[in-house]
Amino acid sequence: METRHKARLDAAGGGAWTSTGSGWSPGGATDRSQDSLAGRPTGGSLPGVTGETHFKGWAKPGPVPPGLGAGLTVAPDETLDAISGHFRLFQLRDGHRFSTDDILTAWYGTSWCPTARAALDLGSGLGTVGMIVAWRLPGARLVTVEAQPASVVLARKSARFNGVEGRYEIREGDFREPGVLRDGELFELVTGSPPYFPPGTGVESEHPQKLACRFELRGTVADYCATAAKHLAPGGCFACVFPCEPAQLARMEAGAREAGLVIVRRRPVVFRAGEAPLVGLFGMMRATDLPEWFRGQTWTEPELTIRTRDGKIHPEYSAVKLAIGFPP
Repeated sequence: METRHKARLDAAGGGAWTSTGSGWSPGGATDRSQDSLAGRPTGGSLPGVTGETHFKGWAKPGPVPPGLGAGLTVAPDETLDAISGHFRLFQLRDGHRFSTDDILTAWYGTSWCPTARAALDLGSGLGTVGMIVAWRLPGARLVTVEAQPASVVLARKSARFNGVEGRYEIREGDFREPGVLRDGELFELVTGSPPYFPPGTGVESEHPQKLACRFELRGTVADYCATAAKHLAPGGCFACVFPCEPAQLARMEAGAREAGLVIVRRRPVVFRAGEAPLVGLFGMMRATDLPEWFRGQTWTEPELTIRTRDGKIHPEYSAVKLAIGFPP
């Protein structure tokens, strides 16, 4: 079974970008141009990290974070990569890298729940989804939950770099376990980028970060739905990404139904024009928050295309990227 489309196209696949010493460049887990940021203390004087206001005519939006002046460093096995505006994300050079799926989840959730004052990201990994949500919702308080200690360490460094520690709580643990999320703890927006495949159904990476990203080691999409439903504030939205081929879509729909959620809207994602959609974006609400006549309805939006047939970034996806602080 093909697993790399968790878009997991790494940064180059759908237009995520990495920060280098000379500015912005496309790149993913194998991008060696990031070597200039390995193992160095970074502050305002390092080109490409802070202080730059434009890149090839594109004005970087949003606040300029404090950076790493407090003594943090980029370790030799880490990279410091550009995400929204001036925000950056710590990643392991040879570990799991943030993906198109992640940034689309953050975009979709914040687009359909733009006034959230409290947001929760389940299985938050490196913190990609949560950090983009924090950038788009500057007044919101965020809680993210991640079970892998190595990913938690990276996420906490990113939160410190981006200056959001005061409103961005990173909890280490399995969100299914009692006490990780407290009873009665509610959020207007819940996001999730669940693993796609049961163990044993594809080629499994030996790297623990990559393995947990793709395979259901700690819960399924149904667990994400159940936890989201329990912690949604009245009228709140759960946004996630999941494969949309029939068998996988059936799993998603069953998980939502069992959790008492209604898939209010969904949008198929095509990674190259002319190909079948591989994943979809889903926006859900609790059935009890909706009038009875509406509970059986789902609006399927037009496909979102990432690249044209000739491999160029699709104009609509360029607009999506601009909306979350990425260059077009």
